[in-house]
Formats: sequence, C-alpha cells, structure tokens
Amino acid sequence: MRLVPALLLLAACGATPAPDMFGSVRSEVSRGGLDFVVFQTGSEVEVVRMGYLSRAARARVPALMSEAAEAATGCRVIPNSMTTKIPGDTGVARFALDCRE
Repeated sequence: MRLVPALLLLAACGATPAPDMFGSVRSEVSRGGLDFVVFQTGSEVEVVRMGYLSRAARARVPALMSEAAEAATGCRVIPNSMTTKIPGDTGVARFALDCRE
C-alpha cells in the first residue's frame, strides 16, 4: 500500500530524460495538438510525447516529434536520424541535430 502514493508522486513529476541525458536543456513544445518535452545535449535530443494516443492516432507522431525538436532547439533535425528503444515507439525518440547556422 505504501507504494501507491510513491507511484502517484512519480507520475505527477512529468517527463524525465534518460540517464545519459541528465543535465540536458529541457523545453516543452506543442505541435499538432500534442505536447512534447524535449531534452537537448549538444547535437542530440530526446523527445517525449505526453499523454495517451490510440494506435491509430500514432502514425503522425514521428513527424511531430521532429518538428518539436527543431522548435525547441533552433537546430535542424538530421533526416532519418530518429531512433527508439522499441521499434515503432512513438512515446520517446532520439534525433541527431545539425546546429550549424
């Protein structure tokens, strides 16, 4: 029973980066009616989609994640650089950035 309040507290904290992204710059961006949290370290970003989506509604998410990364960082996402821990995951993705002006 003591575990339930701890889990609720963690859920209220929102998105946190993967351990190798600790210390990154955090931004919040909305695109296409969805909210994203973007963590940037150097030329790499981790984008976390907030909220639930049905499987049918997830097809547009990778493009929106890329847009969110560019909006949050001011850098260009390198085409085809998206990676996920689980193939086809639309909850968390990483992108490589080109920040040259």
